[in-house]
Amino acid sequence: QVQLVESGGGLVQAGGSLRLSCAASGSTFSSSTMGWFRQAPGKEREFVAAHVYSGGNSGYANSVKGRFTISRDDAKNTIYLQMDSLKPEDTAVYYCAASKFYWTTDYDNSGRYDYWGQGTQVTVSS
Repeated sequence: QVQLVESGGGLVQAGGSLRLSCAASGSTFSSSTMGWFRQAPGKEREFVAAHVYSGGNSGYANSVKGRFTISRDDAKNTIYLQMDSLKPEDTAVYYCAASKFYWTTDYDNSGRYDYWGQGTQVTVSS
C-alpha cells in the first residue's frame, strides 16, 4: 500500500515561487502515475499536473502550464511540484495523488488515483 505525505506549502507573494514535496512509501511508486490536485474553499477539487510514470510524460492544466513543473526523484521516493510566477488564483490546498497503475491518458481524472495525501496549504497574496 502507498502512503503519501505532502509538505512545502506556505504563504508567498504574487510572482513568487514554492516547491511542494510528496514523500511516498510503497513498492508501486516508480511505475505508477502520480499527480497533483488542488481545492480552494467553496470549489471542487481540480487537476493541476501529472507524471504518467518514472521517466515518462507529464501533463498540466491549462491554468498552470508554463508556470508549474512536476518532477520525480526515485532515489528519495519523492515527487515535487515546482510552482513559479504564482498568482492569487493559485491559493488552495494542494494534494498529492498516486495510482496503482500508469495512465497515458485521462490522468486529469481524479478517479484514476487510488492514494491521496493529507494536503498542504498554499496561499498567494496580492
